[in-house]
Amino acid sequence: MTIAPSPVAPATTTDQLLRFENVAMTFPNGTTALSGVSLTVNRGEFVTVVGPSGCGKSTLLRIASGLTPATEGVTQVDTSRIGYVFQDATLLPWRDVQSNVELLAELNGIPKKQRTATAKEAIDLVGLSGFEKHLPKTLSGGMKMRTSLARSLTLNPELFLFDEPFGALDEITRERLNDELIRLFTEQQFAGLFITHSVSEAVYLSTRVIVMSGRPGHIVDEFPVEFPFPRDPDIRFTAEYAELCGKVSHALREGHS
Repeated sequence: MTIAPSPVAPATTTDQLLRFENVAMTFPNGTTALSGVSLTVNRGEFVTVVGPSGCGKSTLLRIASGLTPATEGVTQVDTSRIGYVFQDATLLPWRDVQSNVELLAELNGIPKKQRTATAKEAIDLVGLSGFEKHLPKTLSGGMKMRTSLARSLTLNPELFLFDEPFGALDEITRERLNDELIRLFTEQQFAGLFITHSVSEAVYLSTRVIVMSGRPGHIVDEFPVEFPFPRDPDIRFTAEYAELCGKVSHALREGHS
C-alpha cells in the first residue's frame, strides 16, 4: 500500500513557526508511530515534549525538519531557518571546533570570511572561546554538545529542534547546559521544540510541556510553565516546581498505562 505524504500548508504572516494538524506516521513495516498529533509552536515559545520510548517523539522532529514526510495530516513550517541538534553531537572527527562549527554555513555556500566570523560569534555564545583548534576527541561530552549548538547557531535559526541532546550527559553537565540553553533562548528569541525523557528538564526549560502517550504517540496533556525567564537554577528546589513536575509525571504515567 502506498501512503501519500502529508501536504505542507502555505506560510502565514503570524508568529506561528510550526504547526502539526492531525499528523500521523505509519512506517512501511506497518508500525504506526504517531496518531492525530496537533500542536503549534510560536516565535518566542520553548515547547518540550515528554513521552515513553518509542512514542514517536523523534519522528515528530524529523517531520518538522522535512527529513521524514508524515503519512497523514498537515505539517506547516513558516521558516526556512531551522536548527537541528541531535542526540549525538555528530561532529566530524578530523575537523577542529572552528571548522566543525563552520560546516553548515560552508554547505550553504556562505563565503569563507563571513562564515569564519559567524562561527567565531557562535563559539563565543556557547562558551567555547579558546577551544577553536581542538579536535572532537579532546573535548568532553558537554563541550561536544556546545560545539553542535554553535554549528546550528551559525544559520541564525528561527526554529530550533532538539532531539534529546543532553540525555547522555551526567547530571551536573546537563544542568549547566540547560542553563546555557535558557540563556541562548532568552538572547536569540528563537522558537524551540525540545524532546526529552526527563520531566525535570522539561519543566525547567519550557514555556509549555507536552505529554505524549505510548505508541502510537498522541498528545494526552499539556502544561503551561509560567516561571519567568531567565530562570534561576534554584527554582528546581521550590515547592511550585516540584508540584508541576509531579503533575507532568502523573500525566506521563497515565498516558503510558
